Amino acid sequence: MITRVVTVKTRPGWAKELCRKLHEDVLHILKAHPGFIDEIVLIADHDKDEVVAMSFWKTKADAEDFQKKHFRHVSEMIEHLTHTAPKVHIYDVETSTVHHVGKGKAEPALVGY
Repeated sequence: MITRVVTVKTRPGWAKELCRKLHEDVLHILKAHPGFIDEIVLIADHDKDEVVAMSFWKTKADAEDFQKKHFRHVSEMIEHLTHTAPKVHIYDVETSTVHHVGKGKAEPALVGY
């Protein structure tokens, strides 16, 4: 499993609005793309205008395909809320208790236990 970590600095006071935009307008683009697993969006405790979005993908090829086909459009959708251009880094997921995965394996999380 792979995670794309995107960091961006919003205009002062606009982090919550950016998170809302990601949830309402970008999440459906992610969900429609092959290999997408999940998205987590964070606002930094040390800087309330810094947002980190982590998307989880089955393979690196899936994440790279999303980058190639959709990232420019997504960046344009949020640019009115941002102070800096988004920075993207890709990581291999070694373990995740949320997704119940080991290195290289993605399994759905158990719900209601």
